[in-house]
Amino acid sequence: MRVPPFRVLPFHELPAEELNLWRSVRAGNPALDSPYFHPGFAAAVHASGRPVRVAVGEDVLMAGHLIGSTLRPVGWPGADFQGPLLPPGTAFDPVRLLGKGVTGFAFDHLVDGLPGFDRWTATRRASPYLDVSGGMDGYLGRASKAGKENMGQARRRAAKAGRELGEVRFAADSLDEGALARVIELKRAQYAATGARDYFAEPDRTDLLKLLLHTREPDFAGILSTLHAGPHLLAAHFGMRAGGVLHWWFPVYDPAHAKLAPGWILLRELVLAAPSLGIERIDLGRGDDEYKRRAKTGETTVGQGLVTRNPVRRAARAALERARPTLSRVKRRLT
Repeated sequence: MRVPPFRVLPFHELPAEELNLWRSVRAGNPALDSPYFHPGFAAAVHASGRPVRVAVGEDVLMAGHLIGSTLRPVGWPGADFQGPLLPPGTAFDPVRLLGKGVTGFAFDHLVDGLPGFDRWTATRRASPYLDVSGGMDGYLGRASKAGKENMGQARRRAAKAGRELGEVRFAADSLDEGALARVIELKRAQYAATGARDYFAEPDRTDLLKLLLHTREPDFAGILSTLHAGPHLLAAHFGMRAGGVLHWWFPVYDPAHAKLAPGWILLRELVLAAPSLGIERIDLGRGDDEYKRRAKTGETTVGQGLVTRNPVRRAARAALERARPTLSRVKRRLT
């Protein structure tokens, strides 16, 4: 039987019926519980000035950006979980995403287990998380030896910061725009120091974080957490939450206080605050950073690849994805 084609609409033209479908499909599939799959994220991206188009099928939706003739997931390149919204067990052929000016669908954080994507996935990489159900006691019961040790060290270093710098204050969910501006400033300095691509070089991405900071839906919100000692902002984090999931997105710390490992102090405070915030899982996002390896209680995998009818283009993309880990290791050694 021929599958009906997608209807493609700008996000702001989606009728209530399609938005309700979006919410119901997401709610019915536990694999889609990340904030990146919430329509509130797509709404903020669209409002920030990056047009979001949504392909709508009978029970399938895909939000993204058309860049040239390539479809990218909504929020790219800052989306740490990606893919179409499908009910569990739904058969899906990704080639359906092609056509109407789309010659390829490129993904680099495809959520694990989506049907139909195996043949298009060149590589898979780990995406760690913290199971924080039960708060700190629950976390410590699941954490590795390294995770437990680092949390203990964070408690002692917080006490040291209090003695040397002034009272330690943690805000789990701040609306301070000045603190958000400092997060972006520190993140850009980190990009410059490591030679990484500056995510905030595009002004609309700063606008996106500002919009998310003030987004307060019952099941979706931006969340800014700050850690001060006396007058000093030691560390901060901006992310998103949807239901019981917090996505760890833009963590920063002040290099002047690096010896205190303030990022660990901040993470410890978030784990302690998790029950009062209704958070049961903190997704750390793809990456093999040492702190992620130490802190995690588990991990999923996310895929990298390209859906295209062009075999040469597909082979080139696969070769690039397989080379990326080696290139990253070389770059870290050089810097």
